[in-house]
Amino acid sequence: MTVNVAIFISGGGSNMKALVHAIRELPSAKVAMVLSNRPDAGGIRWARENGILTRVVDYRLFGQDRAKFEAALTAELLANRIDCIFLAGFMRILTADFTSAWEGNILNIHPSLLPLYKGLHTHERALQSGDKHHGCTVHLVTSKLDDGPILGQARVPILADDTPDTLAARVLKMEHRLYPRVAEQFLQGRKDPINLSFEDEFL
Repeated sequence: MTVNVAIFISGGGSNMKALVHAIRELPSAKVAMVLSNRPDAGGIRWARENGILTRVVDYRLFGQDRAKFEAALTAELLANRIDCIFLAGFMRILTADFTSAWEGNILNIHPSLLPLYKGLHTHERALQSGDKHHGCTVHLVTSKLDDGPILGQARVPILADDTPDTLAARVLKMEHRLYPRVAEQFLQGRKDPINLSFEDEFL
């Protein structure tokens, strides 16, 4: 049986592209839909050009009514027989009602070595704390923000002259390595944690 994957994005979708390339190599899974909460997301155009079904559920049309927004998300997921969701730069916080409905089948990538630096501005916070390493984490999504069982992490060194932008760029390279590997393993029914380092991958 083929596992139908939905990838949620809000922007250019660089992690989405890495996931698409990896999942296309799997005989038992496919990216059945790319969904964005923003109609101007660059990743939507790329997905269309690459033959992937795309959907937009514009959060702005629902005002502050998160329940209706998530009901619209759910309608698209059910209509397209989605089995699991990979969040890839999806910049909306999902409620406990939504995440509990997809418990065990919704993954996210976060730009820090969780449990450090949940939320936003992770690169700035790592620099301000004087950390020696930073990185990214793929985890199962729960009702708690940037929480849930960790499926993989990738570490990058923090250099003396790093800025938030240079550090973010180094972390993003590792996101593109880590997320596809975790996704492949997850879709094959394995959940052994994956640990990568920048030095092993790029040096």
